[in-house]
This record gives sequence, structure tokens and C-alpha cells, in this order.
Amino acid sequence: MNTPTKKEAVVELLAKDLNTNGGIFCPSPRADMKLWNMHPRIYLDIAQSGAAKCPYCGTVYKLKEGEHFGGGH
Repeated sequence: MNTPTKKEAVVELLAKDLNTNGGIFCPSPRADMKLWNMHPRIYLDIAQSGAAKCPYCGTVYKLKEGEHFGGGH
């Protein structure tokens, strides 16, 4: 029998929320985190697949439906 786990937080992002490389750092104020009491700051690539999960805290960052990153010239 599996024990219940804490529900993972999901943070929906707009394309403008991503940095110029298409990512975001976690911990993030967008996830209502206090930066001083969380895990080390890590880069998560959102542009590649549209979503990424933080390996430290389990927060999932994803682009809001209909949002796209980059122009693709």
C-alpha cells in the first residue's frame, strides 16, 4: 500500500515569465516561496518541453495552455 504524498505544487507560467533562455529558477517567488528558506537555486528549462519539475521540492512549472516561447525565425 502506498502512503499518500504531499500534492505537488503546479505553477502556470506565461512566456514572458521565462528568462531569455526559456527557463526559470527554483525556488521562485512565482511559486510563493520564501527564497531564504528553500533549497539551492537551480535552473529549469521550460521552453524545451513546456514544463519542468524541480528535483528538490517537486514544484512543477509549466507554460499556460496556448503560451509559446520564442519566435523561431
